[in-house]
Amino acid sequence: MCHCGRLQELKMELVVKIALMLVAIAGVESSQNVMHKMTVNFAKALEYCKKELNLPDVMNQEFYNFWKEEHELTNRLVGCALICMSTKLDLVDPEGNMHHGNAQEYAKKHGADDALAKQLVDLVHGCEKSAAKGDDECERALNIARCFKAEIHKLKWAPDPEVVLAEILSEV
Repeated sequence: MCHCGRLQELKMELVVKIALMLVAIAGVESSQNVMHKMTVNFAKALEYCKKELNLPDVMNQEFYNFWKEEHELTNRLVGCALICMSTKLDLVDPEGNMHHGNAQEYAKKHGADDALAKQLVDLVHGCEKSAAKGDDECERALNIARCFKAEIHKLKWAPDPEVVLAEILSEV
């Protein structure tokens, strides 16, 4: 007794599942690639901000370790540098909050489609809401960065720090 129809159906089901899995993997790859490109470009502002804010050279190591999942962001000066860098890249409004339009354009400039750009902006916006406003804007920026980093890791979008560093050093 031949069950050729059922066998064919199971094969087709398997092909569809594999195709969906490949699309999901490609989506993570492209999201991770966008995060990589954004990180490399964002890091270009670090040297300028180190000089402007008279930040110590340890900032280079802090930013190198930024995307390492096990690295805890604790240095308040990282928050100060992030504010400066975001300002230099025109990603914040005069009140110090993320400028949604500019942030979406920044993501799209680095390869994100509209949906990914919106998702990234929504992640940052959610992190801004969870970080209480206080007297210390550097500490608030650090808290937003911690939240954003955790969300990016949950999505498996974090760029490889070794590859980011190699690209940054190759441009120096």
